[in-house]
Amino acid sequence: MIKRFVEKITLKSTDLYQKPVTIAFLGDSVTQGCFELYKIGENGLQTEFDSGNSYSSKLKKIFSTLYPNVSVNIINSGISGDNALSGYNRLDRDIIAYNPDLVVVCFGLNDCSLGLEQIERYTSSLQNIFKKLKEKDIDSIFMTPNMMDTKLSPHLTDKLFIEVATNCMNLQNEGVLDKYITKAKEIALAEGAAVCDCYSKWQALSNNGVDTTELLSNYINHPTREMHWLFAYSLFEKIMLN
Repeated sequence: MIKRFVEKITLKSTDLYQKPVTIAFLGDSVTQGCFELYKIGENGLQTEFDSGNSYSSKLKKIFSTLYPNVSVNIINSGISGDNALSGYNRLDRDIIAYNPDLVVVCFGLNDCSLGLEQIERYTSSLQNIFKKLKEKDIDSIFMTPNMMDTKLSPHLTDKLFIEVATNCMNLQNEGVLDKYITKAKEIALAEGAAVCDCYSKWQALSNNGVDTTELLSNYINHPTREMHWLFAYSLFEKIMLN
């Protein structure tokens, strides 16, 4: 199915009067381009927003290098704190309204915080997203997210940060996120979406001795700016080289 997107961008590169090429991204804080965390007052947390270093912006740079005469339009509909159910509820407004040629969906980090008892809500929401995109004849990719922290980083000293990091660490180390991602990949493939499995790449790094917690800009769940290149290159490979 992604072959259609490749055909469109190739045609656009030879005939600039063809319709614009658009990729839309639906996801959470990682998609939006959120990085470091900082406190607001005693119990509030806020994130550093830097959409220019998000994986969607980096993917655009890759396409600009390969197709310098084609403007690939990027619709970044990531929202910090969002989940799959909310993503489905805003799908028409934030994605379909732009008539994209390709949609990249990435949820799981916030969804898994609800525990295994809510995994069906997650998978059914993803199923509804991919079904609706298929009905609209829009190609889609489910991109699996990064791992969360596997240990408490010594960089974290504030009690609130440690509490959030501990919750994420438990979800990661107890296999809750693993189960969410496994089910999500099954649903995506069943609905005809392609799967770009970045989560397995993070797992491989961890299994090969890489301290993946140090690859998180907040040492909890937001990848560093450099690690967003992993997402961008993985998406490029899935789109263009498969």
